[in-house]
Amino acid sequence: MEKLDLSLRYLTVHPDDHLQGSADAAYTLIEYGDYQCPGCGRLFLVIRDLQTELGATLRIAYRHYPFSGIHPQAQLAAEAAESAGAQDRFWDMHDLLFESQNALAPKDLYRYAEQIGLDIKRFRDDVKARRYRDLVNEHFRRGVQDGVYGTPGLFINGIRHNGTLDLDTLRARIVTAESGV
Repeated sequence: MEKLDLSLRYLTVHPDDHLQGSADAAYTLIEYGDYQCPGCGRLFLVIRDLQTELGATLRIAYRHYPFSGIHPQAQLAAEAAESAGAQDRFWDMHDLLFESQNALAPKDLYRYAEQIGLDIKRFRDDVKARRYRDLVNEHFRRGVQDGVYGTPGLFINGIRHNGTLDLDTLRARIVTAESGV
């Protein structure tokens, strides 16, 4: 039986991805991430620098990949980000979660929701009801299907990036990638 090489899998943006940047940007970075993962926290800072440097030529897509066994607060943090997204504040919550990786308890999530101006009652109801659990689980399932087995999982213009995740390496990889995801 022939083994499928998932490193060659070509990914495209999905309708339920959270996106920053233009659809016609030259470069698209798709990240599978976990809000409690230290490596994802470091990548968050690198991506922020890349966005500053590359501007309108870079589009970011984010998908949830919480490793709940290792990071027990990651699942609920992802669900909280989705709840914020339902109020058009996904990226604000996303940034706060990565900037505060050591404070992801429910009380912290509620504080962040207040900080970014969400409808707190709606947010609390969403979190308590686990309204976005299935969506986060679908992102995780899709990640497994896409060959992601650890975080951060990164694809540049649809091709898996297996190298280091520092600024210089990613910048070089992005600007040499073929455009058109």
